Amino acid sequence: MYICQSVLASKKSLRNKEPCKLLELYYHDILFDGTDLANATSAQVTNKTTFGDFNFVMLVVFDDPVTTDQHLLSPPVARAQGFYFYDKKNGYNAWFAFTLVFNSTQYKGTLNIMGADLMAAEIRDLSVVGGTGDFFMTKGIATIQTDTKQGIKYFRLKMDIKLYECC
Repeated sequence: MYICQSVLASKKSLRNKEPCKLLELYYHDILFDGTDLANATSAQVTNKTTFGDFNFVMLVVFDDPVTTDQHLLSPPVARAQGFYFYDKKNGYNAWFAFTLVFNSTQYKGTLNIMGADLMAAEIRDLSVVGGTGDFFMTKGIATIQTDTKQGIKYFRLKMDIKLYECC
């Protein structure tokens, strides 16, 4: 019983707590279509199934640029490296797991982000589950929304990242 009370007290205190760090970033994904190897930043590594028209079980691995503005050609402040797969057979949903690898003048280190991307929702939340360097042992939330989309070839996500445990 003591553990449950401690967890509840901790959860309550985080609800009203102000973030110790805020980041607004843009994640750019260019899916390899078999013809654009030079510009592609992600590749499909499994095929979708015949269960429906929603890319069910398709797995994509990525190494995507992350910028501080909406422009794909802006200097990246980080790379998003990880994967997502489509996990709903009667609609579009994905599950993400990735690391933001920072190597800029402003930040050094990593942020680890994971969770369900409920794509039908305009705004979605993914968990920030840890980090290294400037983000050592951090926790928080990454609120994402699709900023633009060009079929399945290109999409850009706006990420508002709120960190609640900063060293």
